[in-house]
Amino acid sequence: MKLKDLIKEYQEKTGYNNTKVAETFGVSKATVGRWISGEIEKVHGATAERMTKILGYDVSKVINEDYAVFRKPILGMAKAGYDLFLDENYLGEEEVAYEDLARGDFFLKVTGDSMIGAGIKDGSLIFVKRMPQVDSGKIAVVQIGDEVTVKKIVYKGDTVILEAANPMVENRYFTKKDVLELPINVIGQVLYAKTIY
Repeated sequence: MKLKDLIKEYQEKTGYNNTKVAETFGVSKATVGRWISGEIEKVHGATAERMTKILGYDVSKVINEDYAVFRKPILGMAKAGYDLFLDENYLGEEEVAYEDLARGDFFLKVTGDSMIGAGIKDGSLIFVKRMPQVDSGKIAVVQIGDEVTVKKIVYKGDTVILEAANPMVENRYFTKKDVLELPINVIGQVLYAKTIY
């Protein structure tokens, strides 16, 4: 990946203009302009270290197209079922492909088998994009009061349905009143699951 592409991608993700990028990485606005134009193709020393710390991966290796390991945190556990409180314990990190680095935010470890039909098994790691709402029919991490579950979310009129992908587990139905009073909140959309054997 070229430095100019890395900077453009960072700007798209953050919405930062050249001035804000310059402030963030501790360089001049002119330097950022030369990065984007392709006039400067490498970063070194303190600048490379600062960018690596902020972006979460070794910038020099990415620019030189060397192998680099990208990681996202495993923030806790969620139930592919119901009645498990959110466990926000940090469980380490998991590798992600470069193309997924900007797509998602964190992993959760799943307990239970209510989503087995969707390829999410007991012990799977799910990669989650943090967002307050997902489209109907998508698999989401949903908080119901103090519990957290992983289900396909379906909207029908004023009803929210949390659908299991296991015929042995019942779906749950929530009225508009339930959504407000419990409350029910979407934490994020599940992008994919990894099963570790």
